[in-house]
Amino acid sequence: MEMLHYDFMQRAFCAGGLIAVIASILGVYLMLRRQALMADMLSHVSLAGVAGGAYLHINPTLMGFVVATLGAIAVEYVRRSYKSYSEISVAIIMVGGLSSAVVIMSLNQSINKGFSAYLFGSVVAVNETELMLMLIVSLVGGIFFYVFRRPLYQITFDEDTAKTNGLPVKWISLSFSVLTGMIVSAAMPIVGVLLVSALIVLPAALAIRIAPSFTSALFLAMGIGLLGVFSGLTASYQSVRRPAAQLHSYCCFFLF
Repeated sequence: MEMLHYDFMQRAFCAGGLIAVIASILGVYLMLRRQALMADMLSHVSLAGVAGGAYLHINPTLMGFVVATLGAIAVEYVRRSYKSYSEISVAIIMVGGLSSAVVIMSLNQSINKGFSAYLFGSVVAVNETELMLMLIVSLVGGIFFYVFRRPLYQITFDEDTAKTNGLPVKWISLSFSVLTGMIVSAAMPIVGVLLVSALIVLPAALAIRIAPSFTSALFLAMGIGLLGVFSGLTASYQSVRRPAAQLHSYCCFFLF
């Protein structure tokens, strides 16, 4: 295909495929755990890391990755402190992350100029470093979901019973939260802060609705995610056929 002759489109398809698969799996677990807003919350937290990285002259992508991971750990601890009101953790961390980002951005007005890429993403502008980060996160996520597939299944549907069966619920849940932060921050360069939750939640929501079993929901969510990303990239290229500098804004639109 003609579009695959371009390096930026090859990176876009690789990055989109990796994130679509791992994000769709994550979305199924988040939906069943009633933590669908966690992805949106961590994207706002990672925005604070991006702002901090730009202000301190550190790689914003890597800084956002670290802060999102720390935010995921904080969510897990706050959630366990308010067992009867676990959704409070999402509200507290989201507000804290967003307000921190605003404060840091106000310290240096020049930071605001380059933030549109982090808000909306640019799938065709993914560089080698970001692609490698996505590959590592996808491999780690795939290994985690495969190794802990049975414990995660029990914890997802009945955490108390899983604890009674002797499973280390606390550590598995903490690891799951950390992985969520890693996937969210890795997906940000593709779809940005405003749409990262859509990439995670929408394929899972549709799959859960029509799939007859849990396993089929996972595979169906992956298929829907890949179909959405690949068809979006293909449609944007076919409809625009312009240089890469003009193409990236259309790819983000057609992605969903």
